[in-house]
Order: sequence, then C-alpha cells, then structure tokens
Amino acid sequence: MNTHQNKVVEFEDLGIKEYQPSWDYQEKLMKDIIDIKVKNRDLPAEQHLTTPNHFLLVEHPHVYTLGKSGHEENMLAGIDKLKEIDATFVKVNRGGDITYHGYGQIVGYPVLDLENFFTDIHKYMRNLEEVIIRTIAEYGLNGERSPGETGVWLDVGKPYARKICAMGVKASRWVTLHGFALNINTDMRYFEYIIPCGIKDKQVTSLKRELERDLTPEEMEDIKAKIRKHFADVFEAELVVKA
Repeated sequence: MNTHQNKVVEFEDLGIKEYQPSWDYQEKLMKDIIDIKVKNRDLPAEQHLTTPNHFLLVEHPHVYTLGKSGHEENMLAGIDKLKEIDATFVKVNRGGDITYHGYGQIVGYPVLDLENFFTDIHKYMRNLEEVIIRTIAEYGLNGERSPGETGVWLDVGKPYARKICAMGVKASRWVTLHGFALNINTDMRYFEYIIPCGIKDKQVTSLKRELERDLTPEEMEDIKAKIRKHFADVFEAELVVKA
C-alpha cells in the first residue's frame, strides 16, 4: 500500500483531439506512474516517491472503439460506411464492448494511482458513475445505475430505459486507464451503426435529447466545470490545472 497517499489530481482539458493520440498520451501517463511504483518496490517505505494522478477531458472526432472482451459483430458498419460517415474504428485494451465517441460528447480519462485513494475497482466504477449522476442532476435528470451494467442510465427498469453515459476502464498495478463518455450534443445517428456496449434492447440518449435543446459552447464548458467539481468531491481529491 502507498504510504505517501497523494490526492492531488492534475487536470487537463485536451479540447478536440483524435482518439489514438489521446490513448497514447494516457498510456504514457500510466507508464510514468507504474515506473515510479516499480522503483518504490526497491526503496524503504520512508523513501517512497509520490505517484501523480491525472484527469483528462476531451472531445473526439467520430470514432468507434471496441474493448478487448467485445464482439466485432456489434459493429454494424463496414469500411465503406465508416468512410461515408467520416468515422474510424479502433480496438482498445479497456473492458466493455463497442462504443462511439464523437463531437458534442465529453470524454473523461482519469489516470489515477488507486493506491492514493482506495484499492477497489468496483468502488472506482461506482464513484465514476456518481460523478456523472451528480452532474446531470444539476440539469434536472435522475441518473441511475442499472444492475449488472456499467454507466449511467435514465428510467432504469422501464421499457424506455436509456444510457446517457458509457464507461469502460482498465487498471494495471492499480493505475487506471480509459473512463467515461457523457453524451451532451452528440449526433445520436452514429449509434445506429453499432449495438452500443453489446446491449440490444436498450436505447442511448443525450443531454440535448432529454432537454430538447442544443447546449451552447458556454454550457459545454459549464458541464466540464461541474464534472471537475463533482470528481473532486466524490474522490476527495484536489484538482489542479496543469501548468
């Protein structure tokens, strides 16, 4: 266990960034943390180096990503269709099945050393869900968890249950990768080309669809600020903006 728990989280807003370089950046941050942890194994506890934590927010151009346990048959569009809709397809090393990222969707990537917080992946997932539940509550939406499924849902248990936020994470040596995707002004037509998260009988939705209006760029920034606030509260962390 980390004897020097560091609950400072360095925050970065990457703006609009392609998926692959964003993933590569996460992988680098993760490797840097793991390298410190490996060094610490050979040091007495009082000499342990502190591991950093990171939290990235980003918007991706149209992309479909398939988790390592996912099924390619849940990708309904072929190469020609992907070109036509200006989207790419990437296989990734997170848990979960297929999902879509695109403009108008806020994607969050916490790269945390969970030994700075708690060593419990289940709790970590529930905490991420709680951040989103608290965020959308500020817009009058009652986000819920759906038993046996990750992410944040509306009207759980009803025929019109729908997912507003997808989640998929990976952890190595208690360092997290990947995260959540919250639909704001997302073009929902892009979900028609996949079976989202491999779940055939559930719908997806967005803040725009639920509020029946576009959210302004200023409101998008406000949502990011709310996510940051709730993230700090739920994880009992101190967020500092990367210099």
